[in-house]
Amino acid sequence: MTELNYELAGAEIFLAVATMVVMLAGLFADEEKTPLSHRLSLLVIAATAVLTISDFMVPGSAYAFDHSYVLDPMASLLKCSAAVATFLTLVYARQYSNQRGMLGGNLSGEFYVLALLTLLGQMIMISGNSFLVIYLGLELMSLSLYALVALRRDHAISTEAAMKYFVLGALASGFMLYGMSMIYGATGSLVMSQIAEVVASGSANKTVLALGLVFLVSGLAFKLSAAPFHMWAPDVYHGAPTSVTLLIGGAPKLAAFAVIIRILVEGLGGLAAEWQQMMIVMAIVSLIVGNITAIAQTNIKRMLAYSTISQMGFLLLGLLSGVFDGSDAASAANAYSSAMFYVITYVLTTVGSFAVILLLSRSGFEADHLDDFKGLSQRSPWFAAVMMVLLLSLAGVPPMVGFYAKLAVLQAALAAGHLGLVIFAVLASLVSAYYYLRVVKLMYFDEPADTEAIEATGGLRLVLSLNGVAVLLLGVLPGPLMAACVYAMTQALAS
Repeated sequence: MTELNYELAGAEIFLAVATMVVMLAGLFADEEKTPLSHRLSLLVIAATAVLTISDFMVPGSAYAFDHSYVLDPMASLLKCSAAVATFLTLVYARQYSNQRGMLGGNLSGEFYVLALLTLLGQMIMISGNSFLVIYLGLELMSLSLYALVALRRDHAISTEAAMKYFVLGALASGFMLYGMSMIYGATGSLVMSQIAEVVASGSANKTVLALGLVFLVSGLAFKLSAAPFHMWAPDVYHGAPTSVTLLIGGAPKLAAFAVIIRILVEGLGGLAAEWQQMMIVMAIVSLIVGNITAIAQTNIKRMLAYSTISQMGFLLLGLLSGVFDGSDAASAANAYSSAMFYVITYVLTTVGSFAVILLLSRSGFEADHLDDFKGLSQRSPWFAAVMMVLLLSLAGVPPMVGFYAKLAVLQAALAAGHLGLVIFAVLASLVSAYYYLRVVKLMYFDEPADTEAIEATGGLRLVLSLNGVAVLLLGVLPGPLMAACVYAMTQALAS
């Protein structure tokens, strides 16, 4: 059905209207004393998650707005995951943001409104089936994140990070828009299915398509923070308030993954041989730059930023392993579902890692140096254990979920014949173990450099504990989530 089917976009419409309600609520409440916007935002996100996941078991793809919008199981699962990641972020962020004046005075409610708009942009990106809708969602998400990074107006480092993020982000958006315009010029369409038909027919200008593809992949790599388009990540992760770093480093990766599937796999699958070669280079460079540079970091936010770059190398390894021969549809679904599993579990793990930094921070003190984690096991044995679980998962140590995620990606790459890449990725993982285990060593074998009591709300402690337990349980029992990813990708690729 290609008419204006508003029912399919019900979750986005609900979130947009609810965001306006939260905006109005911020005008009538002192957010520092009465967390009205906070509670409303959590309620809105929980309702959005329920609305999105309720469509997960509906097979096939449904279209709206003249095929510009698509709703399928992949979109439902990724939207729900983005909502969960945003929900966790807001729970973790309240105390930290309140202590730094990001919720009171003239800023009352702005943090939550911008966070909800970021989620809305991600959901639009995930269901975008045309270049215009994808770009609309991308700019809504990006502009909200730029404003969030600069929310601490009197903080020089945050302002500098916001300027860098805005300038480089605008450049990347320009790359994507230019690539989209070239592909539109070559194919005469903005809709993915129609672009795929023209590309498959061979009637499009190959040179224009190739140039458009280069610009598109460059812009998408920026959003993933994959090397060599990673320059913004360390500075922005470091300079942004840690509560905003969670919003940047978490759910946007899910939206970027969905856009890659929509554009490169569904729309430009006929050019797979070209963009897979680009991804091979980016995967190798990301693994090298991310892991080698992370070793030299003394700031844990910068270390986790370079860690993200290396993790995106693994994600690209899964994405480049898809096979586009009709006889190998199951192999393609297996490769993309392993990448989907990887990005969902990575977001869950990295959000928890930054939450521990928030847990240790207090008014006037940022716990963002490695030395701030010294002796954490003596100050709080439980949260030291949670942080250890999260770090071991990022390193890919069994039985954490990160091990299974990496194994699934490596198996998909091996099945696609990329033996050399698999060996290189395993060696890169061994290198990454050093800087993750270094933090574990500081927590368990060094004397505390800070003896101040850890101040945290009961909600933050509870949700962070559940986050750590989920990372462990998903490693022991990965089957249900992996089955959901396989089902979602199979339905998306069949449409």
